[in-house]
Amino acid sequence: MQLALSFSTLLASVLFVLSATGNGVEAAPAKRAPRSVTLPLTRIHHTRTDIHPQILLQQHINRSVKRYARMKGRTPPTRRELEEKIAKRMFIPEGGRPKFNANAKRYNRKGANKTNPIAAVEDLIGSQLQPLTKGKGKKHKQQQATADANATASDDGTTDADNGSLTAANPPTAANSLGLDIEANDVGYIATIQMGTPPRDFHILMDSGSADLWVGAEGCQSQAGGGCGNHEFLGSQSSSTFKDLGQQFQVTYGTGAVAGDVIQDNIVVAGLALNAHTFGVALEETQDFSDDSVPFDGLMGLAQSTLSEQGVPTPVEALASAGLIDEAITSYKISRLADDKNDGEITFGGLDDTKFDPSTLVTFDNAATNGFWEGAMDSVSVDGQDLGLQGRTAILDTGTTLIVAPDADAQAVHAAIPGAQSDGQGGFTIPCNTNASVALTFAGQAFAIDTRDLIFAQADNTGENCVSGISSGEIDGDTTWLVGDVFLKNAYFSTDVTKNTISLAKLV
Repeated sequence: MQLALSFSTLLASVLFVLSATGNGVEAAPAKRAPRSVTLPLTRIHHTRTDIHPQILLQQHINRSVKRYARMKGRTPPTRRELEEKIAKRMFIPEGGRPKFNANAKRYNRKGANKTNPIAAVEDLIGSQLQPLTKGKGKKHKQQQATADANATASDDGTTDADNGSLTAANPPTAANSLGLDIEANDVGYIATIQMGTPPRDFHILMDSGSADLWVGAEGCQSQAGGGCGNHEFLGSQSSSTFKDLGQQFQVTYGTGAVAGDVIQDNIVVAGLALNAHTFGVALEETQDFSDDSVPFDGLMGLAQSTLSEQGVPTPVEALASAGLIDEAITSYKISRLADDKNDGEITFGGLDDTKFDPSTLVTFDNAATNGFWEGAMDSVSVDGQDLGLQGRTAILDTGTTLIVAPDADAQAVHAAIPGAQSDGQGGFTIPCNTNASVALTFAGQAFAIDTRDLIFAQADNTGENCVSGISSGEIDGDTTWLVGDVFLKNAYFSTDVTKNTISLAKLV
């Protein structure tokens, strides 16, 4: 079905006011059983009321499809194809101009400063990062008032101008631990580590779907113009142990991109020191990372290092090689904003058995050969009914919000949910009061998705129709699902580089 947009909602979907928050994060290491460390994860707030949920959904589908294409080594959709998908959802039929009340779940980093809806469609898709150009930029705690006024958007259709804020994690319950702060309404998960000499705190986004660690460089420049925002930066002026290795790197994500130099410097992860660790500093960032509203200073990829654009070990691999942890294991307990528990943690070197039911723990082989975390999915069910979707695999990715499935699979799931409807463009609506239990099964253990996670956003002003967190993407008839936080908030998730395995367990 085609959901209509009012003209005012259309304009609100492409005109945003960028605002920044300066919430501090304190995340001190806590003692835990030896040979593993845990970091608290903090969440970041973004509640969107200024953008239509169908456009927001398409932005997330665009991002997920791009990310999926990268994971499978395929050519991503073109800019024009992504523009057309956004434009289709901006269509206003005659006589149909209902009012909408959106509720976003994931950050979009850029705003479109246009009053012409046609031009806004083009601005909703930004350009890729250009080849690295070194230049002189502003230093620590840069401000970007002029850049805010000229904000553009990324090439997956996402827009920015969100009110970035963090919900700090509670003190970790395990030794050698730091928590995962929560970005927005379960958008991303942030831990604090130390870098440089003298050591300084850097707030780092944790991502299981990439394999590079980077922070902004001194002199970093934003593609939007000016410096790279109100963030911490690393370089020879702030760190006496900083060493530029004379190599360059570039990483492109589902949203945003960075480019810069490969360097060596000291880092500390939950009290464990990695001296002369090799990673990257970004000399150029898209506004997805450089804007003042972005509440983190860099990103830590925790897929396998075979995926690294820098060609270096990930921090967890380096910790294991240095003998600081027993195995290159990374484990995630992702907190849900609605629960108000703030108990997210990331653990290096082991699993925190206080976070899950050990009797439900299952371990299975990683099916991916390119560095991602992909496992065989036994079955998919709705209310206990097996949908007959055998032979599927799932890429488990903390950097993706939605679940994106092949079209036939997504149709089958929603056909089993009473009241669900397709919008004809890869998205689905479901009743806001649905009690349908969708479950994914791995290694014989079924993991149900909380209905609060199944609902992505309210679809209209009736309070009856909501946008589903399960969508379909252009996966070319593949049998692989891209499974993000809609699912991962419902399981304890652990990866083991040493054994090339994945583990899941039910949360307690």
